[in-house]
Amino acid sequence: MAALSGRYMEFHEVHGANVRIDPTGTQATRVESFANGVCFSKQPLLPGELFLVEIEEKELGWCGHLRVGLTGIDPRSLEVVPEYSLPDLVSLGDSWIFAITRNHNRAPPEEGEEEEGVSRRSKDFFTASHLQIGSTRIPMDKLVGRSRPGRFSHILDDLYKTNALPPTARRSRIGVLYVPRAQGTADMHIVINGEDMGPCSRGIPAHQPLYAVVDVFAATKSVRVVQLEYGFASLQTLCRQIIQKHIVHRTAIAWLDLPQLLKQVCMYE
Repeated sequence: MAALSGRYMEFHEVHGANVRIDPTGTQATRVESFANGVCFSKQPLLPGELFLVEIEEKELGWCGHLRVGLTGIDPRSLEVVPEYSLPDLVSLGDSWIFAITRNHNRAPPEEGEEEEGVSRRSKDFFTASHLQIGSTRIPMDKLVGRSRPGRFSHILDDLYKTNALPPTARRSRIGVLYVPRAQGTADMHIVINGEDMGPCSRGIPAHQPLYAVVDVFAATKSVRVVQLEYGFASLQTLCRQIIQKHIVHRTAIAWLDLPQLLKQVCMYE
């Protein structure tokens, strides 16, 4: 598998009728109703490349949450984007979608797989600097969502650290990738707040371009793409980590004698 370079990830210009993409191409917001919120990655994913989003806004009164997955359908070939990813997009074929719920997101192991692998992943969650899926190593710093500075943000941060935040909550980070397997197939993995949920779909034909699918559905109103770095951390990330290491909490960054842009990076990314 070729080394990943950390491409700039955006949403595709083709999307559901009720979605608005911001000028950066990284925020998708459903502006009305509860459906017609299907979005795609702008480019097909590379093997092991994670398309990661953070839930930015919820909308009360709807039943259901974010749905993510992969499709072998080129969005530009769609005359009309399906109203729902499940079941509409899946019924078109070559699409594998996973509904994110409050609980029970982990895929059951196949016959012969060891359950102890699951507990080992959960234990490593608290100490590992990277999440390893196949040959891909993804920095945990980006995978685990953080609260925005505020009155009770320290409580939310503790929830993130213990991976106790519900997958469908605001600030949760959810991503999808595929890992090549034998005979030209691949497994689809869903990552929720830094934890690999296991192969959610197996035997996906990997010879075709595979786009990420993000359905901004029902109670999920707005999501934003989180940019990732693979391999060595960038200088920006290293500087941010050093600054955060020497303060009590990120809210204190606002009082530091630093340029405003640097403060924003340290507090929000």
